[in-house]
Amino acid sequence: MSTLRCLRVFAAALGWLPLLAAAALAQPTKVSIGKVIGGDGFHLPSYVALDRGFFKAEGLDVGLVELDPKTQVTAVLSGNLACAPIPSGGAQAALSGAKIAYIVGQSLKSQWTIVTRTGIGKPQDLTGKTFGYGQPGSSDSDEIQAVLHRFFQMDAGRDYKVIAFQGQPERIAALANDNIQAAGLTVPHAAVAEQAGLKVLLSTGDYIPRAGGTIWCSADFVQKNPATVRKLVRAIARAVMSFRDDKQGSIAVLRHHIGSIRSDEEAGLIWDRVHNTFGAEVPPDLFREIFESRRLTMIAARQWPADKPLPDPEQFLARDLLDPTLKEMGYVPTRIAAPTKAN
Repeated sequence: MSTLRCLRVFAAALGWLPLLAAAALAQPTKVSIGKVIGGDGFHLPSYVALDRGFFKAEGLDVGLVELDPKTQVTAVLSGNLACAPIPSGGAQAALSGAKIAYIVGQSLKSQWTIVTRTGIGKPQDLTGKTFGYGQPGSSDSDEIQAVLHRFFQMDAGRDYKVIAFQGQPERIAALANDNIQAAGLTVPHAAVAEQAGLKVLLSTGDYIPRAGGTIWCSADFVQKNPATVRKLVRAIARAVMSFRDDKQGSIAVLRHHIGSIRSDEEAGLIWDRVHNTFGAEVPPDLFREIFESRRLTMIAARQWPADKPLPDPEQFLARDLLDPTLKEMGYVPTRIAAPTKAN
Protein backbone atom coordinates (compact mmCIF):
# COMPACT_ATOMS: atom_id res chain seq x y z
CA MET A 1 0.00 0.00 0.00
CA SER A 2 1.38 3.40 -1.02
CA THR A 3 2.13 6.07 1.51
CA LEU A 4 -0.58 8.30 0.02
CA ARG A 5 -3.19 5.57 0.30
CA CYS A 6 -2.20 4.88 3.91
CA LEU A 7 -2.65 8.54 4.72
CA ARG A 8 -6.10 8.52 3.12
CA VAL A 9 -7.18 5.47 5.16
CA PHE A 10 -5.81 7.07 8.32
CA ALA A 11 -7.64 10.33 7.57
CA ALA A 12 -10.88 8.43 6.96
CA ALA A 13 -10.46 6.61 10.25
CA LEU A 14 -9.95 9.91 12.02
CA GLY A 15 -13.17 11.16 10.46
CA TRP A 16 -15.11 8.40 12.19
CA LEU A 17 -13.73 9.18 15.65
CA PRO A 18 -16.20 11.98 16.48
CA LEU A 19 -19.10 9.76 15.45
CA LEU A 20 -17.81 6.86 17.53
CA ALA A 21 -17.28 9.16 20.50
CA ALA A 22 -20.82 10.52 20.16
CA ALA A 23 -22.22 7.00 19.99
CA ALA A 24 -20.30 6.06 23.13
CA LEU A 25 -21.65 9.11 24.93
CA ALA A 26 -25.19 8.19 23.88
CA GLN A 27 -24.94 4.72 25.46
CA PRO A 28 -26.74 4.58 28.82
CA THR A 29 -24.60 4.07 31.91
CA LYS A 30 -25.17 0.64 33.43
CA VAL A 31 -25.77 0.55 37.19
CA SER A 32 -26.77 -2.51 39.22
CA ILE A 33 -28.83 -1.99 42.38
CA GLY A 34 -29.93 -4.70 44.78
CA LYS A 35 -33.58 -5.67 45.16
CA VAL A 36 -34.95 -7.67 48.09
CA ILE A 37 -36.48 -11.00 47.06
CA GLY A 38 -40.24 -10.62 46.70
CA GLY A 39 -40.06 -6.82 46.81
CA ASP A 40 -39.92 -4.48 49.80
CA GLY A 41 -42.10 -1.53 50.80
CA PHE A 42 -39.05 0.51 51.79
CA HIS A 43 -37.70 0.40 48.23
CA LEU A 44 -40.74 1.50 46.23
CA PRO A 45 -39.04 4.65 44.80
CA SER A 46 -36.43 2.50 43.04
CA TYR A 47 -39.20 0.36 41.53
CA VAL A 48 -41.07 3.47 40.38
CA ALA A 49 -37.89 4.97 38.91
CA LEU A 50 -37.35 1.81 36.87
CA ASP A 51 -40.90 1.19 35.65
CA ARG A 52 -41.85 4.83 35.03
CA GLY A 53 -38.65 5.54 33.09
CA PHE A 54 -36.96 8.00 35.48
CA PHE A 55 -33.67 6.10 35.42
CA LYS A 56 -33.81 5.90 31.62
CA ALA A 57 -34.55 9.63 31.33
CA GLU A 58 -31.29 10.28 33.18
CA GLY A 59 -29.33 8.13 30.71
CA LEU A 60 -29.03 5.22 33.14
CA ASP A 61 -29.49 1.54 32.39
CA VAL A 62 -30.38 0.35 35.89
CA GLY A 63 -30.82 -3.32 36.66
CA LEU A 64 -32.47 -4.39 39.92
CA VAL A 65 -30.79 -7.62 41.05
CA GLU A 66 -32.82 -9.83 43.41
CA LEU A 67 -30.67 -10.97 46.32
CA ASP A 68 -31.18 -11.41 50.03
CA PRO A 69 -29.99 -8.41 52.11
CA LYS A 70 -26.83 -10.07 53.44
CA THR A 71 -25.74 -11.08 49.95
CA GLN A 72 -26.40 -7.56 48.66
CA VAL A 73 -24.05 -6.11 51.26
CA THR A 74 -21.34 -8.64 50.38
CA ALA A 75 -21.85 -8.03 46.65
CA VAL A 76 -21.32 -4.27 46.93
CA LEU A 77 -18.26 -4.67 49.12
CA SER A 78 -16.77 -7.17 46.64
CA GLY A 79 -17.53 -4.99 43.61
CA ASN A 80 -20.14 -7.34 42.10
CA LEU A 81 -23.01 -4.90 42.69
CA ALA A 82 -22.88 -1.12 42.37
CA CYS A 83 -25.30 -0.14 45.13
CA ALA A 84 -27.64 -1.61 47.73
CA PRO A 85 -30.72 -0.28 49.59
CA ILE A 86 -29.76 -2.07 52.83
CA PRO A 87 -28.96 0.74 55.29
CA SER A 88 -28.47 -1.37 58.44
CA GLY A 89 -26.10 -3.78 56.73
CA GLY A 90 -24.24 -0.83 55.25
CA ALA A 91 -23.92 0.79 58.66
CA GLN A 92 -22.40 -2.34 60.15
CA ALA A 93 -19.98 -2.58 57.24
CA ALA A 94 -19.00 1.08 57.65
CA LEU A 95 -18.52 0.72 61.41
CA SER A 96 -16.38 -2.33 60.71
CA GLY A 97 -14.09 -0.32 58.44
CA ALA A 98 -15.60 -0.68 54.95
CA LYS A 99 -15.32 2.35 52.67
CA ILE A 100 -18.89 3.09 51.63
CA ALA A 101 -21.05 6.15 50.92
CA TYR A 102 -24.82 6.55 51.18
CA ILE A 103 -26.23 8.55 48.27
CA VAL A 104 -30.04 8.95 48.47
CA GLY A 105 -32.99 8.14 50.71
CA GLN A 106 -36.15 6.18 49.96
CA SER A 107 -38.41 5.67 53.01
CA LEU A 108 -38.62 8.12 55.91
CA LYS A 109 -40.81 5.99 58.15
CA SER A 110 -40.24 2.53 59.53
CA GLN A 111 -42.65 0.31 57.59
CA TRP A 112 -42.19 -2.98 59.36
CA THR A 113 -45.17 -4.58 61.03
CA ILE A 114 -45.56 -7.62 63.25
CA VAL A 115 -48.30 -9.74 61.71
CA THR A 116 -49.82 -12.65 63.65
CA ARG A 117 -52.58 -15.19 63.53
CA THR A 118 -55.78 -14.35 65.38
CA GLY A 119 -55.64 -15.03 69.09
CA ILE A 120 -52.48 -12.95 69.68
CA GLY A 121 -53.62 -9.82 71.52
CA LYS A 122 -50.34 -8.21 72.58
CA PRO A 123 -46.61 -8.66 71.93
CA GLN A 124 -46.14 -10.53 75.22
CA ASP A 125 -48.45 -13.25 73.85
CA LEU A 126 -45.61 -14.14 71.48
CA THR A 127 -43.51 -15.47 74.37
CA GLY A 128 -42.35 -18.96 73.46
CA LYS A 129 -43.72 -18.61 69.92
CA THR A 130 -41.84 -18.74 66.60
CA PHE A 131 -41.22 -15.55 64.65
CA GLY A 132 -40.33 -15.28 60.97
CA TYR A 133 -38.23 -12.45 59.55
CA GLY A 134 -35.06 -11.82 57.56
CA GLN A 135 -31.43 -12.70 58.02
CA PRO A 136 -29.43 -11.11 60.88
CA GLY A 137 -28.40 -7.64 59.78
CA SER A 138 -31.53 -7.06 57.68
CA SER A 139 -33.68 -4.04 58.47
CA ASP A 140 -36.62 -6.09 59.77
CA SER A 141 -34.37 -8.06 62.11
CA ASP A 142 -32.86 -4.80 63.33
CA GLU A 143 -36.03 -2.72 63.73
CA ILE A 144 -38.42 -5.37 65.03
CA GLN A 145 -35.93 -6.63 67.59
CA ALA A 146 -35.26 -3.03 68.66
CA VAL A 147 -38.97 -2.33 69.24
CA LEU A 148 -39.57 -5.59 71.13
CA HIS A 149 -36.48 -5.03 73.27
CA ARG A 150 -36.92 -1.32 74.05
CA PHE A 151 -40.69 -1.22 74.52
CA PHE A 152 -41.67 -4.73 75.63
CA GLN A 153 -38.45 -6.11 77.19
CA MET A 154 -38.53 -9.13 74.87
CA ASP A 155 -35.41 -10.56 73.24
CA ALA A 156 -34.90 -13.06 70.43
CA GLY A 157 -33.67 -16.42 71.63
CA ARG A 158 -34.72 -15.80 75.20
CA ASP A 159 -38.40 -14.90 74.81
CA TYR A 160 -39.23 -16.07 71.29
CA LYS A 161 -37.72 -18.19 68.53
CA VAL A 162 -36.72 -16.90 65.09
CA ILE A 163 -36.73 -18.51 61.65
CA ALA A 164 -35.07 -16.54 58.85
CA PHE A 165 -36.85 -16.21 55.49
CA GLN A 166 -35.51 -14.67 52.27
CA GLY A 167 -38.80 -13.26 50.97
CA GLN A 168 -41.91 -11.86 52.61
CA PRO A 169 -44.48 -13.85 50.55
CA GLU A 170 -42.99 -17.04 52.04
CA ARG A 171 -43.53 -15.65 55.54
CA ILE A 172 -47.21 -15.05 54.83
CA ALA A 173 -47.61 -18.65 53.66
CA ALA A 174 -45.79 -20.01 56.73
CA LEU A 175 -47.95 -17.86 58.98
CA ALA A 176 -51.18 -18.96 57.30
CA ASN A 177 -50.09 -22.61 57.75
CA ASP A 178 -49.22 -22.00 61.44
CA ASN A 179 -45.59 -22.97 60.84
CA ILE A 180 -44.78 -19.66 62.54
CA GLN A 181 -46.98 -17.55 64.80
CA ALA A 182 -45.69 -14.08 63.85
CA ALA A 183 -43.93 -12.50 60.88
CA GLY A 184 -42.14 -9.28 60.08
CA LEU A 185 -43.76 -7.74 56.98
CA THR A 186 -43.54 -4.32 55.35
CA VAL A 187 -46.83 -2.44 55.00
CA PRO A 188 -47.59 -3.63 51.43
CA HIS A 189 -47.19 -7.31 52.36
CA ALA A 190 -49.01 -6.77 55.67
CA ALA A 191 -52.01 -5.34 53.82
CA VAL A 192 -52.16 -8.50 51.72
CA ALA A 193 -51.84 -10.65 54.86
CA GLU A 194 -54.81 -8.82 56.39
CA GLN A 195 -56.89 -9.71 53.34
CA ALA A 196 -56.03 -13.36 54.09
CA GLY A 197 -57.44 -13.07 57.61
CA LEU A 198 -54.18 -12.40 59.46
CA LYS A 199 -53.70 -9.55 61.94
CA VAL A 200 -51.30 -6.60 62.22
CA LEU A 201 -50.24 -6.60 65.86
CA LEU A 202 -48.10 -3.45 65.74
CA SER A 203 -46.27 -1.13 63.38
CA THR A 204 -42.65 -0.29 64.15
CA GLY A 205 -43.18 3.21 62.70
CA ASP A 206 -45.37 4.01 65.71
CA TYR A 207 -42.40 3.40 68.01
CA ILE A 208 -39.13 4.37 66.28
CA PRO A 209 -38.07 6.79 63.53
CA ARG A 210 -36.11 5.24 60.71
CA ALA A 211 -34.73 6.08 57.27
CA GLY A 212 -35.33 2.82 55.44
CA GLY A 213 -34.03 1.69 52.08
CA THR A 214 -31.35 4.39 51.96
CA ILE A 215 -29.13 3.50 49.00
CA TRP A 216 -25.36 3.20 49.44
CA CYS A 217 -22.46 2.27 47.19
CA SER A 218 -18.75 1.76 47.62
CA ALA A 219 -16.92 5.01 48.33
CA ASP A 220 -14.76 4.29 45.29
CA PHE A 221 -17.83 4.13 43.00
CA VAL A 222 -19.12 7.45 44.34
CA GLN A 223 -15.76 9.20 44.04
CA LYS A 224 -15.23 8.01 40.46
CA ASN A 225 -18.81 8.58 39.25
CA PRO A 226 -20.22 11.79 40.80
CA ALA A 227 -22.27 12.56 37.66
CA THR A 228 -23.86 9.11 37.79
CA VAL A 229 -24.63 9.55 41.48
CA ARG A 230 -26.39 12.84 40.75
CA LYS A 231 -28.46 11.09 38.07
CA LEU A 232 -29.44 8.37 40.53
CA VAL A 233 -30.47 11.01 43.06
CA ARG A 234 -32.61 12.84 40.49
CA ALA A 235 -34.30 9.64 39.33
CA ILE A 236 -35.16 8.53 42.87
CA ALA A 237 -36.37 12.03 43.81
CA ARG A 238 -38.65 12.17 40.76
CA ALA A 239 -39.94 8.71 41.63
CA VAL A 240 -40.73 9.84 45.19
CA MET A 241 -42.75 12.80 43.94
CA SER A 242 -44.49 10.68 41.32
CA PHE A 243 -45.48 7.99 43.81
CA ARG A 244 -46.63 10.65 46.25
CA ASP A 245 -49.07 12.21 43.77
CA ASP A 246 -49.98 9.61 41.12
CA LYS A 247 -52.06 6.77 42.58
CA GLN A 248 -53.17 5.19 39.31
CA GLY A 249 -49.70 5.26 37.82
CA SER A 250 -48.27 3.68 40.97
CA ILE A 251 -50.68 0.75 41.16
CA ALA A 252 -49.03 -1.08 38.25
CA VAL A 253 -45.61 -0.62 39.87
CA LEU A 254 -46.86 -2.05 43.16
CA ARG A 255 -48.36 -5.08 41.46
CA HIS A 256 -45.20 -5.64 39.41
CA HIS A 257 -42.70 -5.55 42.26
CA ILE A 258 -44.51 -6.59 45.46
CA GLY A 259 -44.92 -10.32 45.15
CA SER A 260 -47.90 -10.71 47.49
CA ILE A 261 -50.29 -8.24 45.79
CA ARG A 262 -53.07 -9.94 43.82
CA SER A 263 -55.31 -7.10 42.62
CA ASP A 264 -55.47 -3.40 41.76
CA GLU A 265 -57.73 -2.96 44.78
CA GLU A 266 -55.06 -4.28 47.14
CA ALA A 267 -52.45 -2.10 45.46
CA GLY A 268 -54.68 0.95 45.86
CA LEU A 269 -55.20 0.31 49.57
CA ILE A 270 -51.44 0.01 50.04
CA TRP A 271 -50.82 3.27 48.16
CA ASP A 272 -53.33 5.01 50.46
CA ARG A 273 -51.30 3.91 53.49
CA VAL A 274 -47.75 4.62 52.35
CA HIS A 275 -47.63 7.21 49.55
CA ASN A 276 -46.64 10.05 51.90
CA THR A 277 -43.89 8.12 53.71
CA PHE A 278 -41.06 8.36 51.16
CA GLY A 279 -38.31 10.91 50.68
CA ALA A 280 -35.09 11.21 48.69
CA GLU A 281 -33.71 13.49 51.40
CA VAL A 282 -31.69 11.98 54.28
CA PRO A 283 -32.43 13.90 57.51
CA PRO A 284 -29.36 13.92 59.80
CA ASP A 285 -31.28 12.65 62.84
CA LEU A 286 -32.77 9.69 61.00
CA PHE A 287 -29.44 8.91 59.36
CA ARG A 288 -27.69 8.89 62.72
CA GLU A 289 -30.35 6.53 64.10
CA ILE A 290 -29.39 3.90 61.50
CA PHE A 291 -25.84 3.87 62.84
CA GLU A 292 -26.73 4.13 66.53
CA SER A 293 -29.14 1.21 66.29
CA ARG A 294 -26.50 -0.85 64.53
CA ARG A 295 -23.89 0.16 67.13
CA LEU A 296 -26.16 -1.14 69.91
CA THR A 297 -26.66 -4.41 68.03
CA MET A 298 -22.90 -4.77 67.59
CA ILE A 299 -22.34 -4.11 71.31
CA ALA A 300 -24.80 -6.89 72.17
CA ALA A 301 -22.89 -9.20 69.80
CA ARG A 302 -19.54 -8.09 71.31
CA GLN A 303 -18.48 -6.59 68.00
CA TRP A 304 -18.19 -3.02 69.35
CA PRO A 305 -16.80 -1.86 72.72
CA ALA A 306 -19.63 -0.61 74.95
CA ASP A 307 -17.66 2.51 75.91
CA LYS A 308 -16.66 3.40 72.34
CA PRO A 309 -18.76 6.33 71.02
CA LEU A 310 -20.39 6.43 67.63
CA PRO A 311 -18.29 8.24 64.99
CA ASP A 312 -19.95 11.03 63.03
CA PRO A 313 -22.22 9.21 60.52
CA GLU A 314 -22.10 12.16 58.11
CA GLN A 315 -18.67 10.97 56.96
CA PHE A 316 -20.47 8.05 55.31
CA LEU A 317 -22.99 10.19 53.38
CA ALA A 318 -22.34 11.94 50.06
CA ARG A 319 -24.30 14.98 51.21
CA ASP A 320 -22.23 17.25 48.96
CA LEU A 321 -23.86 15.47 46.00
CA LEU A 322 -27.30 14.74 47.48
CA ASP A 323 -28.46 18.07 48.89
CA PRO A 324 -27.35 20.35 46.01
CA THR A 325 -28.91 17.98 43.47
CA LEU A 326 -32.27 17.98 45.27
CA LYS A 327 -32.19 21.77 45.55
CA GLU A 328 -31.29 22.29 41.87
CA MET A 329 -34.18 20.12 40.65
CA GLY A 330 -36.77 21.78 42.88
CA TYR A 331 -37.45 18.66 44.90
CA VAL A 332 -40.26 19.04 47.46
CA PRO A 333 -39.32 17.42 50.82
CA THR A 334 -41.67 15.04 52.60
CA ARG A 335 -43.36 15.83 55.90
CA ILE A 336 -43.38 12.83 58.24
CA ALA A 337 -45.21 12.72 61.57
CA ALA A 338 -43.12 11.68 64.59
CA PRO A 339 -43.68 8.23 66.18
CA THR A 340 -46.71 8.20 68.49
CA LYS A 341 -45.47 5.69 71.08
CA ALA A 342 -42.88 6.31 73.80
CA ASN A 343 -41.00 4.26 76.39
